[in-house]
Amino acid sequence: MTRPRLLLRLEGAAAAAAALLVYFHYGHPWWLLVLLILAPDLTFLGYLGGPRIGAAFYNAAHTYTVPVALAAIGDFTPSGAAIAVALVWIVHVGGDRALGYGLKYPTAFKHTHLERV
Repeated sequence: MTRPRLLLRLEGAAAAAAALLVYFHYGHPWWLLVLLILAPDLTFLGYLGGPRIGAAFYNAAHTYTVPVALAAIGDFTPSGAAIAVALVWIVHVGGDRALGYGLKYPTAFKHTHLERV
């Protein structure tokens, strides 16, 4: 494993662990975590439209951009539900990165920015 790949995996693990700690620190329910943890993977259905569409759907749900924005909105509104969903989403994305699942290239599902899976 090359050093940048290792760093990206460690970064994902750190993000997932931090989000999980914050999630439980603020008393969000465990059942919501269980219910939503795999929700971002529903974007795999985009691959029914081909690899380009599938990669676009998958990547939209597997970056930190939307859940971090959702957490900020939840903080300003204030909405504990938005924050809880955002934290679960961050746990998912970080966990994927830690396991080596990166953002997808439009060529094929197995072509990611981290490695070929």
